[in-house]
Amino acid sequence: MALRSDDIAKFVRTKDWNIRVHEAGQGHPLVLLHGGGPGATGWSNYAPNIEALCRHFRVIAPDMPGWGESDPVDFATLDHVDAACQLLDAMGIEQAAFVGNSMGGHTSLRLAAERPERVSHLVTMGPPIQMKPFLFGAGGGPTEGLRIMYETYSDASPEGMRRLVEVMVYDKARFATPELCELRSRAALLRPEHLANIAAVAPRAPIPIWLDPAKVSGITAPALLIHGRDDRVVSFESTLFLAAHVPNSRAHLINRCGHWAQLEHADEFNRLVTDFVTHN
Repeated sequence: MALRSDDIAKFVRTKDWNIRVHEAGQGHPLVLLHGGGPGATGWSNYAPNIEALCRHFRVIAPDMPGWGESDPVDFATLDHVDAACQLLDAMGIEQAAFVGNSMGGHTSLRLAAERPERVSHLVTMGPPIQMKPFLFGAGGGPTEGLRIMYETYSDASPEGMRRLVEVMVYDKARFATPELCELRSRAALLRPEHLANIAAVAPRAPIPIWLDPAKVSGITAPALLIHGRDDRVVSFESTLFLAAHVPNSRAHLINRCGHWAQLEHADEFNRLVTDFVTHN
């Protein structure tokens, strides 16, 4: 029987927040961090991955503070790294493999650079980086995908969410389904305070504290860097930069793939992550 969200969801009380997590499996902890778009949750970002990965690992997919059913936050002061460490502490975990998409990838990078003792393995998919020069991305402003993401904070209706989902994926016919758009719209509109808190400090939100790119060369954890060649939100140039500077890294670039590699190429993603964490 396939895993259902309600069967593996629970709340974890950390020092500062109530955080909803989806947890399944046993073994080495594998924390899946979602992206920063409206309607993002641990389940909506990783539903096709949790069941496959929990056969090998203790999988933990939180709604980070400010998203989903977790507590609201002030995005002017939120520190995603502190929130992740609080979650580990509350769950009795010293060290975990971190898997992060987009904003979650940025958080995972900061953790690996600034709190290396908490990160056994690093996996990123489309992480934004404030790097210069930026050769392939949008010049003079945010990318097409980021512009639409900011607009969706103000219009999280199913139609507004459809525009967001379509820019996130390569295969719109297969993945930008009415069901997924409705799911993410309901998740966003269920907690309008989350949308308002992000909109209040955009475009600083949803990442108030940025990684210093000069620190990535000090990352010691083994790193798997996955990116969609057709990503319209974060250029694959960020992964090329990371592959050039993170010492123990390998990059996996996927054609016909947008910003959500873990959804568009779920089987390949699950195999890559399982093999990487198991054998490194």
